Amino acid sequence: MNKIIAISPTYNEIDNIELFINSLLPISDTIDILIVDDGSPDGTGDFVRSHELFNEKVFLISRNKKMGLGSAYCAGFSWALERQYNKIIQIDADLSHNPKYIHAMLDASNEYDLVIGSRYINGVNVVNWPMSRLILSYLANLYCLILLGINIKDFTGGFKCFNRRVLEKINLEKVKSEGYSFQVEMNLKAYAKGFSIKEIPIIFNDRTEGSSKMSKRVIFEAIYMVPLLRIKNFLRLL
Repeated sequence: MNKIIAISPTYNEIDNIELFINSLLPISDTIDILIVDDGSPDGTGDFVRSHELFNEKVFLISRNKKMGLGSAYCAGFSWALERQYNKIIQIDADLSHNPKYIHAMLDASNEYDLVIGSRYINGVNVVNWPMSRLILSYLANLYCLILLGINIKDFTGGFKCFNRRVLEKINLEKVKSEGYSFQVEMNLKAYAKGFSIKEIPIIFNDRTEGSSKMSKRVIFEAIYMVPLLRIKNFLRLL
Protein backbone atom coordinates (compact mmCIF):
# COMPACT_ATOMS: atom_id res chain seq x y z
CA MET A 1 0.00 0.00 0.00
CA ASN A 2 1.24 3.47 -0.88
CA LYS A 3 2.26 5.72 1.97
CA ILE A 4 1.25 9.22 0.87
CA ILE A 5 1.88 12.66 2.31
CA ALA A 6 0.76 16.12 1.21
CA ILE A 7 3.25 18.85 2.09
CA SER A 8 2.35 22.52 2.31
CA PRO A 9 4.53 25.45 3.43
CA THR A 10 2.70 28.18 5.30
CA TYR A 11 3.22 31.74 6.42
CA ASN A 12 0.23 33.58 7.87
CA GLU A 13 -2.45 31.21 6.55
CA ILE A 14 -4.72 31.23 9.61
CA ASP A 15 -7.70 32.18 7.42
CA ASN A 16 -7.23 29.09 5.26
CA ILE A 17 -5.52 26.39 7.28
CA GLU A 18 -8.57 24.79 8.91
CA LEU A 19 -10.49 24.43 5.66
CA PHE A 20 -7.34 23.29 3.88
CA ILE A 21 -6.66 20.46 6.32
CA ASN A 22 -10.29 19.42 6.51
CA SER A 23 -10.59 19.33 2.72
CA LEU A 24 -7.53 17.09 2.39
CA LEU A 25 -8.27 14.51 5.06
CA PRO A 26 -11.36 12.99 3.37
CA ILE A 27 -9.48 12.41 0.09
CA SER A 28 -8.04 9.11 1.33
CA ASP A 29 -7.36 7.27 4.56
CA THR A 30 -3.78 6.80 3.38
CA ILE A 31 -2.93 10.52 3.02
CA ASP A 32 -1.13 12.34 5.81
CA ILE A 33 -0.53 16.09 5.91
CA LEU A 34 2.70 17.92 6.74
CA ILE A 35 2.61 21.67 7.33
CA VAL A 36 5.96 23.47 7.21
CA ASP A 37 5.31 26.75 8.99
CA ASP A 38 7.79 29.62 8.93
CA GLY A 39 6.98 31.07 12.34
CA SER A 40 3.64 32.59 11.30
CA PRO A 41 2.79 35.40 13.74
CA ASP A 42 -0.92 34.88 13.03
CA GLY A 43 -0.99 31.51 14.82
CA THR A 44 -1.06 29.14 11.83
CA GLY A 45 1.37 26.77 13.53
CA ASP A 46 -0.57 26.91 16.79
CA PHE A 47 -3.75 25.87 14.98
CA VAL A 48 -2.00 22.87 13.45
CA ARG A 49 -0.76 21.80 16.90
CA SER A 50 -4.31 22.04 18.24
CA HIS A 51 -5.81 19.83 15.53
CA GLU A 52 -7.43 16.67 16.88
CA LEU A 53 -5.33 14.51 14.54
CA PHE A 54 -2.04 16.27 15.29
CA ASN A 55 0.85 13.78 15.21
CA GLU A 56 -1.53 11.10 13.89
CA LYS A 57 -2.49 12.33 10.43
CA VAL A 58 -1.49 15.98 10.64
CA PHE A 59 2.15 16.89 11.27
CA LEU A 60 4.12 20.09 11.68
CA ILE A 61 7.62 21.35 11.05
CA SER A 62 7.85 24.67 12.87
CA ARG A 63 10.62 27.05 11.84
CA ASN A 64 11.60 30.18 13.71
CA LYS A 65 11.43 32.66 10.86
CA LYS A 66 10.40 33.15 7.25
CA MET A 67 13.00 31.17 5.30
CA GLY A 68 11.33 30.76 1.92
CA LEU A 69 9.29 28.36 -0.14
CA GLY A 70 12.13 26.28 -1.54
CA SER A 71 13.80 25.55 1.77
CA ALA A 72 10.41 24.80 3.32
CA TYR A 73 9.62 22.19 0.69
CA CYS A 74 13.10 20.68 0.92
CA ALA A 75 12.71 20.38 4.70
CA GLY A 76 9.36 18.67 4.11
CA PHE A 77 10.78 16.35 1.46
CA SER A 78 13.59 15.25 3.77
CA TRP A 79 11.12 14.65 6.61
CA ALA A 80 8.92 12.54 4.32
CA LEU A 81 11.80 10.48 2.93
CA GLU A 82 13.07 9.73 6.43
CA ARG A 83 9.62 8.37 7.31
CA GLN A 84 9.37 6.16 4.22
CA TYR A 85 6.59 7.94 2.34
CA ASN A 86 6.62 6.84 -1.30
CA LYS A 87 4.24 9.41 -2.81
CA ILE A 88 4.95 13.04 -1.89
CA ILE A 89 2.46 15.72 -2.94
CA GLN A 90 3.16 19.45 -3.11
CA ILE A 91 0.08 21.59 -2.55
CA ASP A 92 -0.60 25.20 -1.56
CA ALA A 93 -2.47 25.83 1.68
CA ASP A 94 -4.32 28.86 0.29
CA LEU A 95 -6.93 26.58 -1.37
CA SER A 96 -5.83 27.53 -4.90
CA HIS A 97 -5.12 23.83 -5.54
CA ASN A 98 -8.28 21.75 -5.35
CA PRO A 99 -7.62 18.43 -3.56
CA LYS A 100 -10.08 16.69 -5.90
CA TYR A 101 -7.25 16.41 -8.45
CA ILE A 102 -5.09 14.35 -6.12
CA HIS A 103 -6.72 11.07 -7.17
CA ALA A 104 -5.84 11.70 -10.83
CA MET A 105 -2.32 12.75 -9.87
CA LEU A 106 -1.79 9.60 -7.83
CA ASP A 107 -3.14 7.45 -10.67
CA ALA A 108 -0.74 9.10 -13.12
CA SER A 109 2.13 8.68 -10.67
CA ASN A 110 1.84 4.91 -11.10
CA GLU A 111 3.17 5.39 -14.65
CA TYR A 112 5.22 8.58 -14.34
CA ASP A 113 7.88 9.68 -11.86
CA LEU A 114 6.72 13.28 -11.47
CA VAL A 115 3.17 14.50 -12.08
CA ILE A 116 2.41 18.21 -12.44
CA GLY A 117 -1.06 19.64 -11.95
CA SER A 118 -0.92 21.97 -14.94
CA ARG A 119 -2.79 25.23 -15.46
CA TYR A 120 -1.69 25.47 -19.09
CA ILE A 121 -1.71 21.97 -20.60
CA ASN A 122 -5.23 22.51 -21.98
CA GLY A 123 -5.29 26.22 -22.73
CA VAL A 124 -5.37 28.60 -19.75
CA ASN A 125 -7.24 27.37 -16.68
CA VAL A 126 -6.85 30.09 -14.06
CA VAL A 127 -9.69 31.72 -12.12
CA ASN A 128 -9.69 35.11 -10.35
CA TRP A 129 -6.25 36.32 -11.42
CA PRO A 130 -5.94 39.88 -12.73
CA MET A 131 -4.83 40.00 -16.36
CA SER A 132 -1.40 41.38 -15.35
CA ARG A 133 -0.71 38.37 -13.12
CA LEU A 134 -1.93 35.94 -15.77
CA ILE A 135 0.27 37.50 -18.45
CA LEU A 136 3.27 37.45 -16.10
CA SER A 137 2.75 33.76 -15.33
CA TYR A 138 2.21 32.81 -18.96
CA LEU A 139 5.30 34.70 -20.12
CA ALA A 140 7.37 33.18 -17.30
CA ASN A 141 6.46 29.70 -18.47
CA LEU A 142 7.20 30.62 -22.09
CA TYR A 143 10.57 32.00 -20.95
CA CYS A 144 11.37 28.68 -19.26
CA LEU A 145 10.26 26.66 -22.29
CA ILE A 146 12.46 28.68 -24.66
CA LEU A 147 15.55 28.73 -22.43
CA LEU A 148 15.40 25.17 -21.13
CA GLY A 149 13.95 23.41 -24.16
CA ILE A 150 11.81 21.01 -22.16
CA ASN A 151 8.22 20.43 -23.21
CA ILE A 152 6.54 21.42 -19.96
CA LYS A 153 3.64 23.86 -20.23
CA ASP A 154 3.48 24.79 -16.54
CA PHE A 155 7.04 25.07 -15.26
CA THR A 156 6.07 27.29 -12.33
CA GLY A 157 3.07 25.37 -11.01
CA GLY A 158 3.28 24.23 -7.41
CA PHE A 159 0.79 21.33 -7.43
CA LYS A 160 2.83 18.15 -7.92
CA CYS A 161 3.21 14.51 -7.00
CA PHE A 162 6.71 13.06 -6.69
CA ASN A 163 7.54 9.40 -6.47
CA ARG A 164 10.12 9.06 -3.71
CA ARG A 165 12.77 7.76 -6.14
CA VAL A 166 12.88 11.23 -7.72
CA LEU A 167 13.57 13.03 -4.45
CA GLU A 168 16.07 10.37 -3.40
CA LYS A 169 18.16 11.16 -6.49
CA ILE A 170 18.07 14.93 -5.99
CA ASN A 171 20.54 16.45 -3.55
CA LEU A 172 18.07 18.61 -1.65
CA GLU A 173 20.86 20.43 0.19
CA LYS A 174 21.99 21.88 -3.14
CA VAL A 175 18.56 23.25 -4.08
CA LYS A 176 18.94 27.00 -3.64
CA SER A 177 15.95 28.47 -5.47
CA GLU A 178 12.87 29.95 -3.87
CA GLY A 179 9.51 30.99 -5.28
CA TYR A 180 8.74 30.21 -8.91
CA SER A 181 12.35 29.32 -9.67
CA PHE A 182 12.20 26.52 -7.08
CA GLN A 183 9.46 24.85 -9.11
CA VAL A 184 11.53 25.24 -12.27
CA GLU A 185 14.67 23.88 -10.60
CA MET A 186 12.93 20.77 -9.29
CA ASN A 187 11.39 20.04 -12.70
CA LEU A 188 14.72 20.47 -14.44
CA LYS A 189 16.59 18.31 -11.93
CA ALA A 190 14.03 15.53 -12.37
CA TYR A 191 14.27 15.79 -16.15
CA ALA A 192 18.09 15.90 -16.13
CA LYS A 193 18.20 12.69 -14.11
CA GLY A 194 16.05 10.90 -16.65
CA PHE A 195 12.75 10.78 -14.77
CA SER A 196 9.47 10.83 -16.65
CA ILE A 197 7.20 13.87 -16.25
CA LYS A 198 3.47 14.04 -16.90
CA GLU A 199 1.19 17.09 -16.82
CA ILE A 200 -2.49 16.64 -16.04
CA PRO A 201 -5.01 19.49 -16.38
CA ILE A 202 -6.27 21.34 -13.33
CA ILE A 203 -8.23 24.53 -12.74
CA PHE A 204 -6.33 26.95 -10.53
CA ASN A 205 -8.49 29.19 -8.32
CA ASP A 206 -6.68 32.14 -6.78
CA ARG A 207 -6.89 32.57 -3.02
CA THR A 208 -9.88 34.38 -1.57
CA GLU A 209 -8.44 34.77 1.95
CA GLY A 210 -5.03 35.93 3.14
CA SER A 211 -2.39 37.63 1.02
CA SER A 212 -0.24 36.43 -1.85
CA LYS A 213 3.48 35.83 -1.21
CA MET A 214 4.39 37.09 -4.70
CA SER A 215 7.08 39.78 -4.60
CA LYS A 216 9.54 41.58 -6.89
CA ARG A 217 12.32 39.49 -5.33
CA VAL A 218 10.60 36.29 -6.44
CA ILE A 219 10.24 37.64 -9.98
CA PHE A 220 13.85 38.82 -10.24
CA GLU A 221 15.13 35.53 -8.86
CA ALA A 222 13.29 33.64 -11.58
CA ILE A 223 14.69 35.92 -14.31
CA TYR A 224 18.32 35.22 -13.46
CA MET A 225 17.91 31.69 -12.07
CA VAL A 226 16.49 30.11 -15.23
CA PRO A 227 19.54 30.86 -17.44
CA LEU A 228 21.79 29.79 -14.55
CA LEU A 229 19.93 26.48 -14.37
CA ARG A 230 20.38 26.05 -18.12
CA ILE A 231 24.14 26.49 -17.74
CA LYS A 232 24.26 24.04 -14.85
CA ASN A 233 22.27 21.52 -16.86
CA PHE A 234 24.63 21.92 -19.84
CA LEU A 235 27.61 21.35 -17.55
CA ARG A 236 25.83 18.38 -15.92
CA LEU A 237 25.99 20.05 -12.51
CA LEU A 238 22.37 19.30 -11.57
